[in-house]
Amino acid sequence: MARTAVHRWWRPLLGTLAIAALGLGLALGLMVAGILVQLAVTGDLPDTSGASDADAVFGDQTADLAFNLATLAVFLPVAFLAAWGIQRRRPGTLSSVAGRLRWRWLLACCGLAVLFCVVSYGTSALASTLMDDDSGGDEHWVGWGRFLAPAIVIVLLVPFQSAAEEYVFRGWLLQAVGSCTLETLRGRIGRALSVLFRTPWPGIVVGSALFTAGHGYTGWGILDIFAFGAIAAWLTVRSGGLEAGIALHVFNNLMAFLFPAAVGKLDIEQGGVPWQYVVADIFPMALYAAAVVWLVRRRRIQTLTAGPGDGSGPDAPPDRPADPADPAASAPVGGRPGVGFVS
Repeated sequence: MARTAVHRWWRPLLGTLAIAALGLGLALGLMVAGILVQLAVTGDLPDTSGASDADAVFGDQTADLAFNLATLAVFLPVAFLAAWGIQRRRPGTLSSVAGRLRWRWLLACCGLAVLFCVVSYGTSALASTLMDDDSGGDEHWVGWGRFLAPAIVIVLLVPFQSAAEEYVFRGWLLQAVGSCTLETLRGRIGRALSVLFRTPWPGIVVGSALFTAGHGYTGWGILDIFAFGAIAAWLTVRSGGLEAGIALHVFNNLMAFLFPAAVGKLDIEQGGVPWQYVVADIFPMALYAAAVVWLVRRRRIQTLTAGPGDGSGPDAPPDRPADPADPAASAPVGGRPGVGFVS
């Protein structure tokens, strides 16, 4: 998708640096705006020393949660801008091989993601029972008065935060690494590297590693996040787009944020994760991936860019779907922690 007529080796690299720089700049701008708003409303500056026992930079945990989600969501338009301004291609080509987000397919994946949440909750509960984990025994429902405001923030912002991460790590990075086919290398090692880079796996590994580095989990938790990233990237290749990964990421994070918010915990803790919980997390992810691949074949979802001149590739009008009868349209190309963990 990134190997357009104007592709040059430096465009993916420059675009990656631009996404990081502009995204961090916008996040800093949001922080400054938040500080100014708090100063105007309360007359006090936020406590950024970490000495406050409220654990809230802006004096309110819901405001902090909104800020943290928004600073990730800003990377969504930044990724679009990099594709359009640096790679000189339609931003929709980050979404899928059809050159746009396929909403019907996304809706179908959302249905599977809901089932994933049910299975994930069950496996996490089973792991907690087997480990005799009673750490949540003193937790209780905080009531609608304390739950409603953070719930609205979560429902409104988590889809954009999750989609932004998918567009950056499984959209931009997967295509950026995939565009480096190394076809000019010579020699035995060079030819071997060229063959390797013509597969999706370098992009899957690099994107998943960087995705994992953006989280604060340690020990087995690192494997958990890496597995989420790798499965989402693999599904992107097998389904020809980001829809399956977006659905999985959104519903995973909705569950991971809403459940703790219901008992008054808005600051999601990251760190070490017992291996039993990692197994309980990866198992439903694998089931979801298998169900998506099965549905891709059953519904003949387009997984390859169409041939030139047939009007159904990335350069086609955005409201024209690919021909489902085209054999090429169905040919395959060859963060998720459980309850309480955010990817």
